[in-house]
Amino acid sequence: MGKKKLLILIPARFGSTRFPGKPLTLLNRKPMIEWVVTHMGQNQDPDFEVTPCVVTDDDRIENHVKSIGAKVVRVDDDVISGTLRIELAYDRFFAKDNYDLVINVQGDEPLLKIEHVLKLANYHLNQSQIDIGTMVKRRLGFNADFRDPNKVKALFCEGNGQCLYFSRQAIPYSRDLPEDAFGIWFLHIGVYSFLPKALKKFSQLPLGRYEDLEKLEQLKAMEFGMRIGAIEMNDDLMGVDHPHDVQKVEEVLSGRF
Repeated sequence: MGKKKLLILIPARFGSTRFPGKPLTLLNRKPMIEWVVTHMGQNQDPDFEVTPCVVTDDDRIENHVKSIGAKVVRVDDDVISGTLRIELAYDRFFAKDNYDLVINVQGDEPLLKIEHVLKLANYHLNQSQIDIGTMVKRRLGFNADFRDPNKVKALFCEGNGQCLYFSRQAIPYSRDLPEDAFGIWFLHIGVYSFLPKALKKFSQLPLGRYEDLEKLEQLKAMEFGMRIGAIEMNDDLMGVDHPHDVQKVEEVLSGRF
């Protein structure tokens, strides 16, 4: 059996309501998008052929990615989500290349490594009952992240690996325990793996009610019957959702955290 072909598409927009210019924000003197692209290009697994590519709508991001010798494609269409942007990129530039999985790695996940993505790919390719694969991180106890609407929480079933819901709200709610005694919850890590046919199906779905309310695109998939499975990641993975996340991520990158 030959190598499995993985296409890693990295959506990166310059415009952002909460954090304009985020992909080019410097983390330890290197633009964030460069950290992501570099990590995704470090595959040494003989079972996988990996193609990482940035998908952008901005000249500044495109020029920087080209300057470091990485692959980039332009999708200038006005779409409402990163997944719709990567589906357009896949359809226009890669659909004829017979990839086994298309993996959406957000351009604001500079701590994510290629080994994390390959672990997700292995899981998804061996789970015929799911349409989309993603990642969660186990967290314990009440803390600021649990109440932060920028930190998405997942209702994750440990027994079968299925996700029941995602929310910006603090879930699950404990009726009996006080907040300072709260137990386990799961932080969602915004990486998604799709079979090409599932990516196509997702892109053709209308806007979902809960997607529109929470501004979480994965809720559209669930509302229309697509199944999402997840793997637990134990490493220090945190996205850059807001400028105040930069210092903590820099500390992790430099080994001080």
